[in-house]
Amino acid sequence: MLSLKLSLLFLVLLLSSTLSSAQRRKAPAGGKLAVVVDERLSALRDTPDLRGKLLRRLGRGRLVAIRSTKTSHDGIVFYLVNVTSRTHGWIQRDAVVSASRMGDDERLFELIERSSDFDRIARARIFLNHFVKSGFRGRVLLLLADTAEEASGKLTRDAAKRVDTGAPIHSYFLNYVGLDRYNRQGVGFVFDEVAQRLHYDGAALRELLRRYPKSKEADEARGRLLERQ
Repeated sequence: MLSLKLSLLFLVLLLSSTLSSAQRRKAPAGGKLAVVVDERLSALRDTPDLRGKLLRRLGRGRLVAIRSTKTSHDGIVFYLVNVTSRTHGWIQRDAVVSASRMGDDERLFELIERSSDFDRIARARIFLNHFVKSGFRGRVLLLLADTAEEASGKLTRDAAKRVDTGAPIHSYFLNYVGLDRYNRQGVGFVFDEVAQRLHYDGAALRELLRRYPKSKEADEARGRLLERQ
């Protein structure tokens, strides 16, 4: 009986967690859609002021709906946003971007260039998901691919520390927990049996060649793929 109750409790908690995640992904209504890209500035406040009461901190990738704009006494621009049907507040404009706002694709691209490692990949993925017609997409795809390949060296070293002899060696590398957050961003890796190391699988490079075959970035992508052969 106790075992059954524990199982039911686990199922309820699992369903609750799933519903909560779905709610976080759902786009709120009531304004122009925007997405959080800089969690360093993503404090949701009750007034349009940096000293306003903190309501919560919004995570990168969180969708919000912009209702209005106001500039504080010290020149900081704030958006009044809906986070859910019941939650709203003021957030610094620099923390979010919107595909409906001219120039926000360039602003996010510049933030991606200033970023590094996993932060760059996560912001690149946001860009690719939300700015589907931007002229910066080719450059973002190339940045994502190069950053993922750079990350593969450290991931290889970390995964190698956990290799045992109880299973095929490549399975330890490709099951390495450090890959999980990259996989959630749509970034995959392959294992080179000869070099005994991970490499980025090149998906962004192939997408770049498929979508923008005549671009300058496509020429660079071809070179990257040739290096792998």
